[in-house]
Amino acid sequence: MTRSDAAVLAIMAMAAVLCAPAAAELTRLEHPAKNDGSLSLLVIGDWGRKGAYNQSRVAEQMGRVGEKLNIDFIVSTGDNFYKNGLNGVDDQQFEESFSDIYKAQSLQKPWYLVLGNHDYRGNALAQLSPVMRKIDSRFICMRSFIVNSEFVDFFFIDTTPFQLKYWTHPGKDHYDWRGVAPRGKYIANLLKDLDDALKNSTARWKIAIGHHTMRSVSEHGDTIELLKLLLPVLKDNNVDFYINGHDHCLEHISSRDSPIQYFTSGGGSKAWRGAFQRNKDKVRFFYDGQGFMSLQLNRDQAQFNFYDVSGKILYQWSSSKMNHLQPITNVSEE
Repeated sequence: MTRSDAAVLAIMAMAAVLCAPAAAELTRLEHPAKNDGSLSLLVIGDWGRKGAYNQSRVAEQMGRVGEKLNIDFIVSTGDNFYKNGLNGVDDQQFEESFSDIYKAQSLQKPWYLVLGNHDYRGNALAQLSPVMRKIDSRFICMRSFIVNSEFVDFFFIDTTPFQLKYWTHPGKDHYDWRGVAPRGKYIANLLKDLDDALKNSTARWKIAIGHHTMRSVSEHGDTIELLKLLLPVLKDNNVDFYINGHDHCLEHISSRDSPIQYFTSGGGSKAWRGAFQRNKDKVRFFYDGQGFMSLQLNRDQAQFNFYDVSGKILYQWSSSKMNHLQPITNVSEE
């Protein structure tokens, strides 16, 4: 496909997005588990810097771990392209920060992505366009959607519109709110659609994924709007884990008010911010540097590993479900 062809398709795709109804059932994708009933994936966030700030080194280690674990797909927690997203479907940064970086054979699997706040500062519709899949078939990015893998449902949530300051005090930044404004109606519809989807889910595990932190002890801390608006929906529907990026670190926090476990995987490139602000939750693990996370699942077990830029396992944590009883947790730190 030529770049001019891509541009024509992009215009058609953007028109479809802008004309789409405000409230609709969340798109559901099917990604089967392995024949042995297991599923393996990597989680990376806050990465797209044309290989700089150790992005290439993290990608190399992802390739090695991905091969070892025989991963099924990769999850991106957003901020896919810095500093201001993509400027269109013909932006060369797509190849320079994605296709040319994550080249390992084990990473030639579907990438399921949400948008981060930096992605909204560019042409957000470009990343959502099916044209990007014509350029690189791995790239599957939507605002909010579900990936079902038999015994687990992954609920990808568009968290950027929740944060009020992006609307009221954007400063010098411009946010692409096409297909989102007005904010209140968009969020209300999204929460209803999410609640309906969660209630209809019969999956053994329910995992929510967004860009913004729910609980964090790093630079951005807790996101108040998510705690007020999104967390009640997750708690009411017995979500097991919330996975995010936004803070450029790796962390695991146990909530003080629910069984939900919070995992931040935002170390895909620029990190080492030196920020740590303890809250009232239990901080099980915190690492201020670059790295990524793996998740291995079957019907009864979930195993989380955090890796640094050299591929070293920094932290391991597991949760077990036997006959839907309260999870049993095991922790090891290296």
